Amino acid sequence: MSKPTSMRISRRHILRGAGVALALPWLSAMERPLSSADSKFKPWPKSNGPQPRIIFCYVPNGVNILQWMPTDAGNGYTLSPTLKALEEIKNDFSVVTGLGHPRCTGGHSGADTWLTGADLKAVPGKDYANTMSIDQWIAEVHGVETRYSSMQWSDISGTGSAGHSHTLSFDRSGTPLPAEDSPRRIFERLFVPESSKDREETLRRYAEKKSILDNVLAESKRLANRIGKEDQRKLEEYLGSVRSTEQRIERLEQWIDRPKPEVDGSLLQLAMQPHNAHDRPMWIDVMLELAYLSFATDSTRVIAYEWSREAGGYGGGGENHHELSHHGGDAGMLEKLAAIDRFHLGRLKRFIQFLKSTSDGEQTMLDRTIVVFGSGMNSGEGGDHSPKNLPLLIAGGQGLGLKHGKHLKFQVDQNPPLANLWMELAQRMGVEKEGFSDATSTMPEVREV
Repeated sequence: MSKPTSMRISRRHILRGAGVALALPWLSAMERPLSSADSKFKPWPKSNGPQPRIIFCYVPNGVNILQWMPTDAGNGYTLSPTLKALEEIKNDFSVVTGLGHPRCTGGHSGADTWLTGADLKAVPGKDYANTMSIDQWIAEVHGVETRYSSMQWSDISGTGSAGHSHTLSFDRSGTPLPAEDSPRRIFERLFVPESSKDREETLRRYAEKKSILDNVLAESKRLANRIGKEDQRKLEEYLGSVRSTEQRIERLEQWIDRPKPEVDGSLLQLAMQPHNAHDRPMWIDVMLELAYLSFATDSTRVIAYEWSREAGGYGGGGENHHELSHHGGDAGMLEKLAAIDRFHLGRLKRFIQFLKSTSDGEQTMLDRTIVVFGSGMNSGEGGDHSPKNLPLLIAGGQGLGLKHGKHLKFQVDQNPPLANLWMELAQRMGVEKEGFSDATSTMPEVREV
């Protein structure tokens, strides 16, 4: 008997017979290759100028930790089966294991706490209370130089709900900052000039928002004289968030008459939809292309990009990521989960190579861009949702002091806080503040050879 030949089948393939059309179930032959043959986008020869930048890339549901974790540590470590997808760029990233969020309880709130490390139930009488995320720490320093202090992207627009966040970013009062999921709307916001009518409407919206904020501040001042000290403290935290919003509006007003960068969008697949199984790989790619262009034009220096919300997500062939994360140790489900991990790393690798191929002054964009990739959940050996030993990669940033090509292995049983790394990266970005979240120190290991 002859051996069947392998073939690639379209996800949209339809079986037809006797006047009936039936869609096929998902088959392994439908899995999209980890290339981007559909994209015509090419990186630029050089950026608009050397600037420090950082992007946080978040994947939900953890990873197949059994195939993710390297067996040895230090320089010259052996790539794990999953991480071999990044073998070509091994010297451009480091693997960090053993870190977690000691104050978090796990579950599906990984995205809520990944960049904050907060105990969401720490405030008496409240079911949910978050704190400021590290990207917003950094944005406060760099946001004054760019049109957008930071950008929040996800596969579902908005903020989501408590414990199932659609955003990674939270302001000073722990209020979530809404994310955008449409490549077209992001492109228009970044690069499409506004008409005179658009400008007038935008200024009207800004004036309306400022009027509302003025009223809130005035009413708050009157209220402050009639409440106790603890309530005054809480009110001051809230007013800090209001003032931050006011400052963002004022900055946007200052930029409204400054021309946006000229970028040709014809090579971008802006119509891609995150929840269409056929579009999913290209949606991730075009979002990362927009991240690249945002950095190359210095439109922003801080991006928090949630590739999928917790309890959601898809693989390259449309597989149910969340369902596979509850693998219960099943070998078949674990292998499919590892395939999703490799799919994600393929998308990340392409983005890193874009940054590496673009000059940025005397260095490359990758040298001055920190790329963080990871999850706020460890699905473990049995499909648990633990906030310990979180999967994490750090790439780029060599021009900011980072050293790569190593596996930094911390002791899981000591539960070292991920906030230590966040504070270190913030300092690499020029933030001089200390004492973020539950950090006990910085992490000089990422700077050591």
